[in-house]
Amino acid sequence: MQAERVCKTVRQYSKDPIPKDSMDKLCEIAKDYNKVKNYVYQRYGGIGSLGKLYPGYTVQNEMTDSGLRDELGLPAVYFYLAVFDALGDIKCQWTQAKTKILAHIAKREDLNDREKHYLRFVLKGTAVLEAILCHTTVKLPEAMQKQYEKLAEDIDTQRLDKYIRRQVRRNLVRPHTDKAEGFSIAERAYRYGDGGIYISIKEKRKRVFISLTDSHQYKRQLSIQLYPEQGKLEIKVPVDVRVRRNRDYIAEIGIAVGVRTMLTTDSGHVYGERLGEYQRTYSDWVRIQTGKYNSNRETEPGRKKYQAKKHRMEEQFHSYINQELNCFLRQEKPRVIYLAKLPKAKVSGSVKQVNFFMTMWQRGYIRKRLIQKCREQSVTIIEVFGKDISIDCSNCGAVGQKENGMFLCPACGYMAEEKMNTARNVKNRGVSGKEI
Repeated sequence: MQAERVCKTVRQYSKDPIPKDSMDKLCEIAKDYNKVKNYVYQRYGGIGSLGKLYPGYTVQNEMTDSGLRDELGLPAVYFYLAVFDALGDIKCQWTQAKTKILAHIAKREDLNDREKHYLRFVLKGTAVLEAILCHTTVKLPEAMQKQYEKLAEDIDTQRLDKYIRRQVRRNLVRPHTDKAEGFSIAERAYRYGDGGIYISIKEKRKRVFISLTDSHQYKRQLSIQLYPEQGKLEIKVPVDVRVRRNRDYIAEIGIAVGVRTMLTTDSGHVYGERLGEYQRTYSDWVRIQTGKYNSNRETEPGRKKYQAKKHRMEEQFHSYINQELNCFLRQEKPRVIYLAKLPKAKVSGSVKQVNFFMTMWQRGYIRKRLIQKCREQSVTIIEVFGKDISIDCSNCGAVGQKENGMFLCPACGYMAEEKMNTARNVKNRGVSGKEI
């Protein structure tokens, strides 16, 4: 049986400063790539083009006939990747819009169950939604047509269809980008050799050479990120790696994710103790720089140095997070990790520094990286019900009190560090089956 594999992103970096003429040729590709994407956004990002997005060959054929590729002189290996990148972004916007509409439907108390069922059916099917948005007759395969007609019986479909159109107009965002910082490149547009990579440019049968810091070679679609000011580039490579199955990974662990301390286990082990320090330094710097920029936009219009330093700080921050997650997995050797499903971090209060600190919290990044690393190590993550998980006593189940980072239960006298008590509750709920 073939071993299970997961996809991860590896990076390659340019070794020597890229000559200005070579960088200019790469930037020209990036600019044209950006123009193609914006053209697709503008032409197919609206309501009327929903039916053309899947599987996308209609858009591809129409873009071929548009003459834009000849006008830009952009090789096909870049042109069509730009088209499908843009289509992917448009599909993401549709998915986000549908998610918001579904959440809004669930909250509507003036809609009965049948009406909500009808609306969910409409949002699920592209053909139905397209017909309603474009005011045309719904035509589906026989089985689905009967299901649609049955759902539409004895309800005011005209009112519900108007509601759908209104919500789509309100929530669907047409993408646009002003950033021309990189592009995707197909396998036939590059080759490795001589300690670097040769990348095709707009001139026929010509490539620019970029020396790399490693000798790894790949045969797949790559993503090129350009940094013209530094004369550097970064290559992102999606690779399939074999899932590791560690026989000594046998523990079941509950963890609590914190703002100042990244992870605390049910046994009291702590990982990422400097997270709060990194978080404070990063959020304070961004807050101060944002304030300066907002008050001096006319005299300081550029933000290149700001973006460069922000990128460096994010890389340092994320590197620390990844190191601590690796340490956590090596030390704890978990087979199962129980993790609480918590609501979004709330930003409230009169202290701007605290609000900004919470806004910049890297909880989403920590969660994403933990899930990826667990997939690579064949570790199971189970989400548990998170309501009141930090105030319940992990010893007796009574409601306790939190003060100065400690938890105290007035019922049984149990006292522990606050995050440790939470992690114990996470594990207890996971073992007892209180999953989401």
